[in-house]
Amino acid sequence: QVQLVESGGGLVQTGGSLRLSCAASGSIFRITTMGWYRQAPGKQRELVALITSGVSTTYADSVKGRFTISGTNVKNAVSLQMNSLKPEDTAVYYCYAGSARNYWGQGTQVTVSS
Repeated sequence: QVQLVESGGGLVQTGGSLRLSCAASGSIFRITTMGWYRQAPGKQRELVALITSGVSTTYADSVKGRFTISGTNVKNAVSLQMNSLKPEDTAVYYCYAGSARNYWGQGTQVTVSS
């Protein structure tokens, strides 16, 4: 089992920045990928960014050039630096860890005011 705890959400104005962090505990040696998804009201959960083996990264087109994901080689933490935030970035952000199964954090609210 893997447990994920997120921190760093909040309210920010358009153009502002926030940093999300996620700490993993438990069977972290099984983790191959960590990252972030988000879900806005009335919408499906969508990929934001992933990092695999602490090196290879994937980003949604909507956040490329604005968000940066980083992780540790020991696979116990992942962060998401979010710059130039837009109102459409408003959502609950979920930390994700993948191994033989998928694990999710409890979610942290990010609200961008116009």
